[in-house]
Amino acid sequence: MTRFVVDAPVAVRLATGGLAIPPGHALFAPALLRSQALALVYGSVRRGDIDERAARTILDGIRSLRIRLLGDRVLQSVAWEVARTLGWPDTYRAEYIALTRLQADALVTFDDELSEAASTMVATAPLTQVLQAP
Repeated sequence: MTRFVVDAPVAVRLATGGLAIPPGHALFAPALLRSQALALVYGSVRRGDIDERAARTILDGIRSLRIRLLGDRVLQSVAWEVARTLGWPDTYRAEYIALTRLQADALVTFDDELSEAASTMVATAPLTQVLQAP
């Protein structure tokens, strides 16, 4: 079983693209993914990129992805250390790196800054790797 941590933009892409996760892969994310995905989709509605009906379909799609959401003390502690090490002003993105370190094989993100920082601490992978059968 290959375990991937995905961030909110990746979850939105998976949901909007109707992309299937092959058996043998598992998705993980910090619990904050729910709020971040909601904010991304809401922002798309506010900008006029999509209507509310499409937004609700995307959110339902994210919920159906079977992403295991975690947010325990150990994750928070490791995220704190990651953020401090990287000199980041908050721990939001650090939670993705921390979760990858603790539970997963690789982090999948479209955020270039996060990917670059993460690559010094954990493995990263492109979305195409998530979509390939193991």
